[in-house]
This record gives sequence, structure tokens and C-alpha cells, in this order.
Amino acid sequence: MTTVEAATELVLVERHDGVLTITINRPAQKNAVNREVAVAVASALDLLDSDPSLSVGVLTGAGGTFSAGMDLKAFANGQTPILPGRGFGGVTQAVVRKPLIAAVEGWALGGGFEMALGCDLIVAAENAKFGLPEVKRGLIAGEGGVIRLPRRIPYHVALKVLLTGEPLSSTDAKQYGLVSELTAPGAALQKAHELAQRIAGNAPLALARVKQVLRDTQGLNDSQAFARQAEDASSLLKSEDAHEGALAFAEKRAPVWRGR
Repeated sequence: MTTVEAATELVLVERHDGVLTITINRPAQKNAVNREVAVAVASALDLLDSDPSLSVGVLTGAGGTFSAGMDLKAFANGQTPILPGRGFGGVTQAVVRKPLIAAVEGWALGGGFEMALGCDLIVAAENAKFGLPEVKRGLIAGEGGVIRLPRRIPYHVALKVLLTGEPLSSTDAKQYGLVSELTAPGAALQKAHELAQRIAGNAPLALARVKQVLRDTQGLNDSQAFARQAEDASSLLKSEDAHEGALAFAEKRAPVWRGR
């Protein structure tokens, strides 16, 4: 069942079978992000994390473009799309407990690319392009581009993108591991939903804990990381979902997750 949530005209929010789809809806502006968009996206991510019936989020843009980045006209008028504690578009610095997938068609440019980098996985159409042109304007990609891109693709490939400001094609992004799934143009959202459903079939507590362990162990050596993982994961062994997973396996049936 698909349910449309209350949202602004600029950001559409709907749920279907445990997946929350968040669509930036400014196609005439190439989904450029202003403050209203950022606030609405942040609110949708809060809904994703707080609603136990939701397991996975999908972030996309309407009209064949993911996002052209910052709305420069709005910025010139004093609007900022960077929210305290949440970052650009309400995404780039947000700590989202549940898995978040970017479904990218066309351009993901500047802050738009950084929003995609703020997601856990990226599904992209073959016509998608990823760009961080900030150096061409005397700036740096300060909302995650400089920090995250070298962690997601080979260092010197990332450095070339960051120093030249030239775009990265979706086929190259797939080759380097940045894009998880590559689709025909127009099919990125459908493919992202398919991936989201595969993820949503798993235990919600375990999904959230995977992300938590990844966050908590970055930069630690192995012994430190294993110790921290033990802290984060120990409660899972005592959860109802862990018991249900073992029982369902023994009884050869699909598990019924309770999220506790």
C-alpha cells in the first residue's frame, strides 16, 4: 500500500511496504535546494528514523535530475540550505539510523552530489553525472565532497574530480564502486525501490546496528574496532528479533520482525 505523507509542494514524501520515498520536486529549477527543501527533507528523515513501520529511505529528484545543488538565487537573498547539525539539504551531516539510498537520474551537482554521498548507497541511471565544480567558483566541496569522496572511490580518482571540477560519469562511478546499481535512464527509482525492498526484508534492529558500528569504528585499529563493535552489537543477541531469526530459520519460514 502506498501512502502519501503530508509534505510541502517542493518535497514529496510517500511510503510503500516499509520504504519511505523522499522526492525533491523542483524540476524547473533542476531540483536546486533552498531552505524550504532542506527543512522538508530533514523532517522526512526524522519520520524515517522515528516510525517503526519504515525500514529504508530513498532520496531522489523529480523530472530527470537528482539535484543541481544550491539554489543560488535563494542564497543571494539570504536563504541558506545548510541546517545546523543536519548540513546541506538536511542530509550531508545528518545521522540517519536507517539505510538511505540515493536514486540518481541526470545531474547530481555540487551540493546535490554531496547529498547523494550522504546516503548509504547510490543507484544511478546510465545518463547520470556526478560533479563537484566548487573549485571553479573559488570554493571547496565543504558539505562532504572533500571528506567523503576519497573514502568512496580511489584516492587519486577523487582528487582529480575535486581539483579539476570535472564530472564523473555514472559508468565510471559504478566501476569505482561509488554506484551500487546502474540502470537504464528513467529506471533509477524503480531499481532503488527493488534494492530497498531487499534490505527492508531484514531485521530493522540489525540494519540500524550495522550503520552504528560503521560510524563508531571509523578510524579505529582492529582491536579497538572489535571492542567497540562488541558494545554496539551485544544487545542484539538478547533481542526478540535475534530469537525470531533463529526460530524462523529452524522452522523454515519467513521471519516476522518486531524491531525489538
